[in-house]
Amino acid sequence: MACPNYTKWMQSYPAIEDLKHKAKSRIPHVAWEYLEGGTGNDTAVRRNRTDLDAVTLTPRFMKGDLKIDTKTTLFGQTYDAPFGMAPVGLTSLIWPNAEVFLAQAAVRNNIPFSLSTVATKTPENLEKYIGNNGWFQLYPPRDSEIRMDLLRRIKKSNFNTLLVTADVPVPAKRERTIRAGLQTPPKITPRFLWQGITNLAWSFGTLKNGLPKLRTIESYAEKTSLKAVEETVRFSFRGNLDWEYIKMLRDMWQGPLVLKGILHPEDAIKAVEVGCDGIVVSNHGGRQFNAAPSSISVLGEIVQSIEKQLIIIFDSGVQSGLDVAKGLALGADFVLLGRSFLYGVAALGNYGGDYVFDIISEELKNNMAQLGVEDIESLKLHINSK
Repeated sequence: MACPNYTKWMQSYPAIEDLKHKAKSRIPHVAWEYLEGGTGNDTAVRRNRTDLDAVTLTPRFMKGDLKIDTKTTLFGQTYDAPFGMAPVGLTSLIWPNAEVFLAQAAVRNNIPFSLSTVATKTPENLEKYIGNNGWFQLYPPRDSEIRMDLLRRIKKSNFNTLLVTADVPVPAKRERTIRAGLQTPPKITPRFLWQGITNLAWSFGTLKNGLPKLRTIESYAEKTSLKAVEETVRFSFRGNLDWEYIKMLRDMWQGPLVLKGILHPEDAIKAVEVGCDGIVVSNHGGRQFNAAPSSISVLGEIVQSIEKQLIIIFDSGVQSGLDVAKGLALGADFVLLGRSFLYGVAALGNYGGDYVFDIISEELKNNMAQLGVEDIESLKLHINSK
């Protein structure tokens, strides 16, 4: 275990839900609403949780001594667990310097760390922390010069896997963040200042590291003003993709290319045809379209539709090792967690990401033993076992 405080913290925070409550008490309300909220009345967020809870797996006993092995090979690289860190925008709004803490934790535990285009650190900021474990979530630029430059920067900064975001055709209306007063990028207001004053650890960290800004996008704005960055987001980064754009990216990007946000089997089949190496079955954590199906409810059908022709990654709503096991048993090759890792850092600071890894990893191993499987391939076959 990479977390030096594991035994101590386990007494107070034995589950991700405990870290969630602790995190809420340590960060400004506006940051909490941004992290936790979905869109509309949060039905899609709740649907993710309800449908995950409804999945059952039948244990098989009398298997003798089991040697649990969670190592997983993905895109030619072996990781110590079948799960990694999903990209989250405005990461340092949740906790100052969170991207660095999480990248370091990912390397210590040998799992992927994903940086978003709309995170608050640039690829260059993270290069010395990510080792060979860096993935980059691309919000695709419309402008060809920006596109070529951003891909160059990503590759030069040693990010090896590209996650192309398909499920944000237009910005979602996130009512909870509107009510909380969030502006993107964040702007200093009396309300924001008051929330900072009442969360001193967060405020001291923010003073040290600077107000969260969309620094990667800021690189392409004519000015660093709030208005200039907003205009750059609106006019230079496209939302509604098409397959020709993915083909173009396939020609430009030499590493693994993964299309993130697939919910329909026909889109998965098309992703195979245009040369994607993988897809992420995801409803964006319930943050984009409130009527979207849960990721877990469509995972099985998508797995069957493409018959192992590319890597299938699952995310949205995952908060435990058992959730990871369910995703793998239904056919996913890998699982991503977003909010859970941010809960850990917001609750516990630098080693919070390591502690979340330890919780999820130990829960996964425990549940594999309960099911009677000792490796990930056996777990992936478990749903069809007799």
